[in-house]
Amino acid sequence: MTSHYLDLRLLPDPETAPAQLLGALYDRLHITLVAARRDDIGVSFPGYAVNPRTLGNIMRLHGSAAGLATFAKPEWLRAVRDHVRIGAIVPTPAGAPHRTVQRRQFKTSVERLRRRRMRRKGETAEQVALAIPRIVEREPTIPFARLRSHSTGQTYCLFIAMGRLQAEPRIGTFNAHGLSLTTTIPWF
Repeated sequence: MTSHYLDLRLLPDPETAPAQLLGALYDRLHITLVAARRDDIGVSFPGYAVNPRTLGNIMRLHGSAAGLATFAKPEWLRAVRDHVRIGAIVPTPAGAPHRTVQRRQFKTSVERLRRRRMRRKGETAEQVALAIPRIVEREPTIPFARLRSHSTGQTYCLFIAMGRLQAEPRIGTFNAHGLSLTTTIPWF
């Protein structure tokens, strides 16, 4: 139940871009959620905008007051602790609309898709070129956080999309990034 929220505000740093700080903060959240096997914490970004494309400088965590208690302490932040101001755990405003905050994945590189198909299906370059035309490549226009996979060490973009506003909440669980296709968070 997302009855409360906690804001994590990024502090300006002349040496580090806000997007890089947000990625580091999101990495810490992901690690903490995975380690604790938590599926009761949702995330939103009050500064979310498509033009200009940004998640903003606030990461808002949603959950119960007890569930958010871990995130109100600076220990879980480790290296980004000096770059984040932790707010208080506050009840969600009454009557706030709800929405999903979800991951969106894109087929962004035709060449990558073709190489993958060649490996998986053993097809030639010509066969793959016919099967995967260049037109499937799409340029994402929604905000993203650049994260680092702790299993492979590679960086990847976690594209984040907002669902439509809804009058009533939909209760459920969140993934290890605090996102869900069906479970809503209060949007204010």
